[in-house]
Amino acid sequence: MSQNPVLLALEECRSQLSAAGQLFVAYSGGLDSTVLLHAAHKTCPDRLVALHANHGLQAEARRWQAHCEAFCEQLGVAFASTELSLEPAGSGMEAAARDARYRWFEDRIGRGGVLLMAHHQDDQAETLLLRLLRGAGPDGLAGMPQHRALGAGSLLRPLLSLPRRALKEYAEESGLSWVEDPSNGDMRFDRNYLRREVMPLLERRWPGYRSTLSRTAAQLRERNEHLPAPRLSTVQGCFGDPGFLVAALPEEPALAALALRDWLRERSLRPPSAAQLSEFLRQLREGRGARLQCPEWTIERYRDAVYLLPPPLDTAPEAGAITVGESLFWPGLGRLTLRREGAGNVPGLMVTTRQGGERLELSNGQHVELKTVFQELAVPAWWRPRVPLLIQKSGNHEVLLAVGDLRSSPRAESLGLRLLLKREEFP
Repeated sequence: MSQNPVLLALEECRSQLSAAGQLFVAYSGGLDSTVLLHAAHKTCPDRLVALHANHGLQAEARRWQAHCEAFCEQLGVAFASTELSLEPAGSGMEAAARDARYRWFEDRIGRGGVLLMAHHQDDQAETLLLRLLRGAGPDGLAGMPQHRALGAGSLLRPLLSLPRRALKEYAEESGLSWVEDPSNGDMRFDRNYLRREVMPLLERRWPGYRSTLSRTAAQLRERNEHLPAPRLSTVQGCFGDPGFLVAALPEEPALAALALRDWLRERSLRPPSAAQLSEFLRQLREGRGARLQCPEWTIERYRDAVYLLPPPLDTAPEAGAITVGESLFWPGLGRLTLRREGAGNVPGLMVTTRQGGERLELSNGQHVELKTVFQELAVPAWWRPRVPLLIQKSGNHEVLLAVGDLRSSPRAESLGLRLLLKREEFP
């Protein structure tokens, strides 16, 4: 076995690498990811794909992408890239770039894939110090884990125990070339200021501070993993949304936050900041509408429970004709099929979404507003614009026959018509 620390670190992860269906390397073209890609190619060359995310934030972004592609061609490693469209939220452009990058990674690696990232001991120290200065809670101060779930696959940081100088030595010994991001010298960014101004002072006074911080983070992470959190009573919304009962949250805020973080992690969702979590729990305690929106997910209270909302629609449902036996995809819900007990088609049938003013006939002959039907069926507000409605049209006259597969009118029943919905899976 090679005694080079970089290759040795990868060898120590051999069992995890061997078990992976496909291996991916997050490859920006910088020093760290170049070293990881080169070493991973030496360790397991056959199943390797380099993933390059072009954020378009630098004038040299296309040149960097070309450099990365050329290096992969030289190694004989498959290369995949994407140009990300960024929509900065309140957390800024840097956070938006990170979130967009991770979403692409998650989609790309698929089920059973393992994404290798080049974070090292210096990165861990920077992350811990920044989080401490920003008032992070126990989860944040546990630092970056070496291994965690990422969508249907997983993320692995094999170099997390190595100082950056070990990666620099490997690159120089191997004759590697890499790109330099000029933004790394921009002192307006907290991480750059910490790296260039603060950490050298810490190094002079406490030379081993990086490994000490990493050890403390590992101990806290182990404690977090073994500290029993209260289990939340889970429920499911009418369209499969996972949720939990508000009454199941402990009264003690710290325990409530711990329970909610665990509930999110069980669904492979990154927990929010301590401040966001505290504000959401305050809203719940006050009994008014509570909503917590993060870049990758949103939870919201509806009646006595909190639900994970479905992701935003890429394509809105479109109204159109439907015939008996026809099956079509309904965006955001799943596969929609129209069935009929009995032979023959029924003319003038359409599926559409709520337009306003719809009324459904009841078994007693009375008609009620669609809003009332939604309330009786406990359909949350975020689903109401998406629910497929079965309409029969005759000239300018329209009759509402069914509200998804939740409720049908007497006329739909007399015609033997039923909408069937095979729902998509939720996290």
